[in-house]
Amino acid sequence: KVLAEWVVDGGTQWDTWAVDPRRFGPWCDQDYCNQKGMEVYGHEYAMHFPRHEWPAARDKRLSVNDKKVRELGGVMGAYGGWERANWFAKDGDDVGEHATQTWTRNGPWEQRVKEEVEGVRDQAGVLDLPGFSRYRVKGQGAKAWLNTLVTGYIPKPGRLGLVYFADDRGRILTEMSVMAIEEDFYFLITAASAEIHDFDILTRDAGKPDTVEISNVSEGFNTLILSGPKSREVLQAAGFEADLNQGWLTHQTAKLGEASCQLVRVSFAGELGWEIHSMAADGPVFYEALIKAKAKPFGMYALNSMRIEKGYRAWKGDLSTDYTMFEGGLERFVKLNKQADFVGKTALANEMQQGSKKGFVTLIVAGGAYDAPYMSTIWHAGQIIGEVTSCAYGYRTGQHIALGVVKKGLDAPGTQVEIEIFGQRHSAVVHDGQCVWDPENLRLRA
Repeated sequence: KVLAEWVVDGGTQWDTWAVDPRRFGPWCDQDYCNQKGMEVYGHEYAMHFPRHEWPAARDKRLSVNDKKVRELGGVMGAYGGWERANWFAKDGDDVGEHATQTWTRNGPWEQRVKEEVEGVRDQAGVLDLPGFSRYRVKGQGAKAWLNTLVTGYIPKPGRLGLVYFADDRGRILTEMSVMAIEEDFYFLITAASAEIHDFDILTRDAGKPDTVEISNVSEGFNTLILSGPKSREVLQAAGFEADLNQGWLTHQTAKLGEASCQLVRVSFAGELGWEIHSMAADGPVFYEALIKAKAKPFGMYALNSMRIEKGYRAWKGDLSTDYTMFEGGLERFVKLNKQADFVGKTALANEMQQGSKKGFVTLIVAGGAYDAPYMSTIWHAGQIIGEVTSCAYGYRTGQHIALGVVKKGLDAPGTQVEIEIFGQRHSAVVHDGQCVWDPENLRLRA
């Protein structure tokens, strides 16, 4: 079915990322293939616990801050080949592989994740985030060309914008942040695991002018995420030379001693914060300065909890070609009135007229010690009406939260549903809005 659709239609009905060779990269050398081949076949019928990290063929891509992160207690996970801290252990915590072989949320990490979230909520936390994929797009006509690919608007110089690429059916292809350096000069930033996939989208487009150059510069940079109400004070104490009163979604060049970075006013955690993009070699200068200035290290588990509280989407979970832009709740990023005839515009205009078949929801789940895995079924009146795309406990809100997609008409606030989690159904209700924490974004814009 899938191969026939590729041949006949140039695309498939279902999202096929799970079998897409572009999910691998240059770190998948012969050693990686040997180790992973033996591990996969040696555990053919093993249980796949939600927080278990398979140990073979690790440490293939390391942050410049990797040693420091581990010294601080980082318990690592693999993301697009990159090692990142999932959580930070303290003396006496069980960090053995056996401790992760559980279905429940309550492992040795839970108390630490709660503390990390509270540190971001009340003070300021720093996350070393190696592996953002990034592309330099530069040359006459770059903006006009990008406008034919994305559903929304390209930001002005000095600004950052979130943009989406749709396929010709209006389905979600990928998400990127666009950092506008100057007119016709941009950095496009996307997920670590999307590096080859998204570079392919940009470079295969037949309409790209010869004057526009695209280069993959992912390996040359490092990124830190600084979030929390005390972030501004931390940057000042660390000695950053920058205008820390610039507004949300702006960026500027900043210095710390002889090292420079791009300081970007944005936060995936939903708090006052900045992303610090620097050349990889300067990464330790910035990380160690922030730690000395009392920023508390936090990991990916804490970030995941906070982004779900904000209703922020994750690529190839909440964002996939299983859903159109409208079904994915991304209508504010679709500008049908812009002049550019972007990919998917006709399909999205038709959907706007005829109505969508599905709707994106944030669900508040009643109790439960388990987080719903990806694609857990959502039930209503004895019928399957949708699926969960992300789930986590929100430590700032004290709520168990799931993101998902359901049949249109059952996405109204207050709708009572059930989520099947490991064979048992748990009651849930559709939240009023997609954001549970700080829906007015007052903390984000502080």
